[in-house]
Amino acid sequence: MTNHQQVKAKKHLGQHFLKDENIASKIADTLSLEGYKNVLEIGPGMGVLTKYLLKKPVETYVIEIDAESVEYLKANYLHLADRIIEKDFLRYDVKSVFRDQPFAIIGNFPYNISSQIVFKALEMRAQIPEFSGMFQKEVAQRICAKEGNKVYGILSVLVQAFYQATYLFTVPPSVFNPPPKVDSGVLILKRKPDFELPCSEALFFDVVKTSFQQRRKTLRNSLKKFNLSENLKANVIFDQRPEQLGVSQFIELVQWIETDV
Repeated sequence: MTNHQQVKAKKHLGQHFLKDENIASKIADTLSLEGYKNVLEIGPGMGVLTKYLLKKPVETYVIEIDAESVEYLKANYLHLADRIIEKDFLRYDVKSVFRDQPFAIIGNFPYNISSQIVFKALEMRAQIPEFSGMFQKEVAQRICAKEGNKVYGILSVLVQAFYQATYLFTVPPSVFNPPPKVDSGVLILKRKPDFELPCSEALFFDVVKTSFQQRRKTLRNSLKKFNLSENLKANVIFDQRPEQLGVSQFIELVQWIETDV
């Protein structure tokens, strides 16, 4: 190591630097490394997770918006230098790096943008067979929640339509600098072998989002904008609230709406 100057965590970037080597190693080990040769780490900071990824038999790229962190990585991880992307993941087209090659995503995600990172990854699901990393615990639990759970929502349904979501372990605030006010949770998403939906994907996203925007209401009331026929609305599924429906029931609902005349 050439540069021991520590990077200062910046509140506006939601930075909390992991300082526990054991946890960093465990997160790096969550990926199976099967079916892809490239890994993209989002928000590497000072590289505590990066160093374990660099030991893996894959090509590791990092994307980092913080100039100070980028300088630190360039000084301390010399052989990573040409794979450091100094950009905002949410605004950057990673196809310019990976073309059409598959890649996994991993990271200790900034809490303030973690849901947006997941939504962007979903848009690129055809290229992302695996996605793992650390979130605020309640967000990780929401992504992995099943129907009937009070935290089950838009994120749960949209992710689980395409990925198998598994909550792995909880991480306490004490292993970060500065410590966040909440626990963190690590999860893994493994893309389903058949991740094409048997219905309109645009309509699926629309129905899921619309139904959960009024989650206290029955689907009969929350889905009014779709102008459904009285015949379809007589179906008992419309007596339910969105959190009672599993992914397969949402797909079935969308198929009915598609053929409703």
